[in-house]
Amino acid sequence: MSTNTMCLHRLARMPYLALPTVPHCQVTYIWISPCGKFPKGKTRTLDSEPQSVAGKNSLYTQPQGHGFHSKGFLWITLVPVRMFRDPFTRDPNKLVMCDALDLQGTPARESPLSECAKAMEEVKDQKPWFGFEQEFTLMALDQHPFGWRDDPYPTTPGVGEVGLEKIWGRDVSLSHYQACLYAGVKISGITNEGGPAQWEFQIGPCEGIELGDHAWTARYILFRVCEDFGVIPSFHPKLFDHPLWSSDGHMNFSTEAMRSPGGLTRIHAAIERLAQRHMEHVALYGDEHNNRKRMIGGSLSSAFDTFSWRTASRSVSVRIPGHVHSEGRGYLEDRRPPSDCDPYVVCQALVETCLPPPETWNEKISFICTG
Repeated sequence: MSTNTMCLHRLARMPYLALPTVPHCQVTYIWISPCGKFPKGKTRTLDSEPQSVAGKNSLYTQPQGHGFHSKGFLWITLVPVRMFRDPFTRDPNKLVMCDALDLQGTPARESPLSECAKAMEEVKDQKPWFGFEQEFTLMALDQHPFGWRDDPYPTTPGVGEVGLEKIWGRDVSLSHYQACLYAGVKISGITNEGGPAQWEFQIGPCEGIELGDHAWTARYILFRVCEDFGVIPSFHPKLFDHPLWSSDGHMNFSTEAMRSPGGLTRIHAAIERLAQRHMEHVALYGDEHNNRKRMIGGSLSSAFDTFSWRTASRSVSVRIPGHVHSEGRGYLEDRRPPSDCDPYVVCQALVETCLPPPETWNEKISFICTG
């Protein structure tokens, strides 16, 4: 199907979307696919507009594909955990992020939401905040990067460039931005990245489990927006064998103590703990093959096997931003997660490593400070 034909279909649907449906409400349930890489969604009709997700409207579904079936899960229950406005069919309709439970009522293996929620509950008194930097590349329907045809490696434009000869896909990124703001997603900004069709949106600051809920809903909205533009978002961390082009999912992290006067010492202590579990984190964050290709060291990324940190550097595992160092408080940036990481998993790993009681650590090893 051509892009022009799909755009025609988008115009044809507009009169139908304008039809009144009150008092009925369409609620789209969002959950994580069995492979853990993509959002899924299905819609049901409620008799009235829900005011919250508390105790409301679980949905039973039979997932498509091989993931759950291969483990014997023929049915799952979708349990709403956070509600947003629907930017596609608009008020009073809703999007709801859901946890996935198996037949026994326990979290499905591919759903990390429940375990992350438990970890956040245990440290809620420390008020952990997160900010997520989601990079992605826009792909055409022929599986080539959007706007690329002859030259396999167009000139790298650099972050923040403007001009059609340098940047492709701005309308998609701006539309996604607007849709997230309408929905109530905590999106804090967008920027173009190093590739001509590569973009980033930022989620946060969010407290605790909130980050995963908002990040996954933003991913769902991105896929839906891209449907309207006839393009496909790719979260693959290393699409091309190019030394400068990769897609990351950097996670910013802090606690109330880190954000308070003198918090830099707490940040240093957290970095030391991260150093001790470096390879465990890298294994949790994503596929080793892709991440080894992405984390090659140099000016833009750290080395896969070696933990490092520095102030105001991009070539390290963990960065302390320059203004955080100057103010003596703030947050750290974990630069190891790839663009296709699961934000729930990354957030859980950070709090479980950085915030356990000191007596649980029997060994202390010096971490690598490169500056």
